Amino acid sequence: MSLSGKVAVITGAGQGIGEGYAKGLARIGCKVAVADINAEQGGRVATEIRKAGGEAVFVQVDVSSEESAGALAQQVKDKYGAIHYLVNNAAMFGNLDFNPLMSVDLGYLNKVVAVNMLGSVVMTRACVPHMGQGAAIVNQSSTAAWMNYDYYSFTKLATNGITCVLARELGPKGIRVNAIAPGPTDTQALRAKVPEEYLKGMVAQMPLGRLGTPDDLLKALVFLLSEDAGWITGLIMNVDGGQWMRA
Repeated sequence: MSLSGKVAVITGAGQGIGEGYAKGLARIGCKVAVADINAEQGGRVATEIRKAGGEAVFVQVDVSSEESAGALAQQVKDKYGAIHYLVNNAAMFGNLDFNPLMSVDLGYLNKVVAVNMLGSVVMTRACVPHMGQGAAIVNQSSTAAWMNYDYYSFTKLATNGITCVLARELGPKGIRVNAIAPGPTDTQALRAKVPEEYLKGMVAQMPLGRLGTPDDLLKALVFLLSEDAGWITGLIMNVDGGQWMRA
């Protein structure tokens, strides 16, 4: 599953799962564009990749902005000549204010939708003109998509639908589009949002009774980007320790 020499754009790569994706792809030889709205965190990740001997550039981006996404795509194309992989990982989660749909401020809800749901569309539209036959896109979903908890849940359910629509639209161009739906993954964002006792109860009900790690997700990502998955598109792949089984 060699990805060496390929150019990968990873959004939300300044921390957590996105940071794991960026560093992991760099370790196996990808040229990585670390894309994040947080310049300090994104710059740190790119610097750490370069210090470890990898190839990386930080590009600040707001995935909800067509102008910002377009500038990122052009900058990566100018530096590396092409974009082979796009990982739409950016989302509001660790800093998300959870409120009922009946009372949440609509301006705030529109922002969450713009980032968590439509961000993958905005980034895909920006990057696809610089992608060719054999390119691959992976969107970040979540097992929350099927749990109907809150607006985070429905933005991830919509991500699944967007993944399938884009797979159908981009298949004739030779571009595959899939998604990873992580279960509870041990990151700072998860620890910040979910109480420890609740996490313990959740893990106790999972067949593989532990939290996931960014490395668990990285292995799935490498497969979906690689030619080993060359006849797979429109797939929502659960990587969740058996938390959410779908027959």
